[in-house]
Amino acid sequence: MTRPGVLQDTHNRIIRDLRISITDRCNFHCVYCLPETEEAANFYRPNTLDPSKTRPENNNPIYPWKPRSQILTFEEITRVARVASSLGINKVRITGGEPLLRRGVENLVSQIAAIESIHDLSMTTNGTGFPALAKRLKEAGLGRVTISLDSLDRDNFKKITGRDGLEEVFESIRLAKSLGLTPVKLNAVIIRGLNDHEIVRLAKFAAEESVIMRFIEFMPLGTRQAWQRDHVVSGCEIIEQIRTHTHLIRLPAENPSETSTRWSFGQGTGEIGIIAPVSQPFCGNC
Repeated sequence: MTRPGVLQDTHNRIIRDLRISITDRCNFHCVYCLPETEEAANFYRPNTLDPSKTRPENNNPIYPWKPRSQILTFEEITRVARVASSLGINKVRITGGEPLLRRGVENLVSQIAAIESIHDLSMTTNGTGFPALAKRLKEAGLGRVTISLDSLDRDNFKKITGRDGLEEVFESIRLAKSLGLTPVKLNAVIIRGLNDHEIVRLAKFAAEESVIMRFIEFMPLGTRQAWQRDHVVSGCEIIEQIRTHTHLIRLPAENPSETSTRWSFGQGTGEIGIIAPVSQPFCGNC
């Protein structure tokens, strides 16, 4: 039944979450999202899976950035969040691109956090630049963060992201935990032949660090990024790999619209999640 004054989808479910992309710019060039060249975008040909060999010496992306005049101002974004909150939205996630590239982003966080009915304000980031801003973001009202971490190996991390920034990401994870920006979630896009050999290591890292590691199936994004189904590691395969090394307990969904299946390690620390848009589309239960 339609309820006046709230946002609902076509199945009459009330919408509570709002994701706001505050920039299209990013300082990473992940092969599954923003490859630097056409060659890198097709890194799987001819089955080399070594995108680092095709990276250019310059840093010019094959995707032109939007002119700054076309990007919403902080005031416009806050106005959208305020209107959305009046229609039932109580969770806001700030994303990009890389949101920390927006100068003064802590001011935007403060403006959105001041909206009384917004109870959950989070941010998704690649972690670079976070150590310098973390304390200000926390003081401005940020509640938690999700950080991208596709590899625990420095060389492989650089191969996937185009940047030698793994140590800074580790620092960001530790800092987010110490500041109470929790639960800290980590996102890992798993690609066969590129980082699937690190699945168990990533899961153990989640247990050791008491964070939530979310494994995401390699999916087409509608851009020129590389995608072939042969390179998809299914959520079921990911779980089975981890189960061969540690005990897992399936956790109940926190809400019906949850996009991931959740598992604990049984010893009270850490958690993993599976987001499987290719093998088990989360819209399938709509």
